[in-house]
Amino acid sequence: MIADLVDRVAAAVAAVDDPEMPGVSIVELGLLERLQVDGWTGRVEVGLVPTFSGCPALEVIRRDVAESVRAVEGVTSVDVGFLASPVWTVDRVSAAGRRQLADSLGVAVAVEPVVKCPRCGASTRQESLFGPTRCRSVHRCTGCGEIVEVMR
Repeated sequence: MIADLVDRVAAAVAAVDDPEMPGVSIVELGLLERLQVDGWTGRVEVGLVPTFSGCPALEVIRRDVAESVRAVEGVTSVDVGFLASPVWTVDRVSAAGRRQLADSLGVAVAVEPVVKCPRCGASTRQESLFGPTRCRSVHRCTGCGEIVEVMR
């Protein structure tokens, strides 16, 4: 029964999407660092790694995770916190997360030195270090000419 609660809590956390990346789970983005579930008391602690400390979506993510976990039968309390260590990097994004970003949003993940276009696979060149959010930059594909947002 305790293992079942852990699995259900893990699934609840995995069901939370990044509010700036609809359809992409915070787990696939590599934000989940620690999940502690006390099966006897129902107490849950979630430790997340922010993409960067000033991300405006942090409170939304905290709220969404807490609500999702609180809805799991057997959970009595939830504490969601953001950790200072380890530091988030794009290496934490899973292969499935990279596919979701590319297929659903046309967002590439910066794997230096060459960032590939998620649409056609050609290389890109950086147009602006600053994108729509602080964790993304703007590139242009040298093949198809499309603008590509790049997680960095």
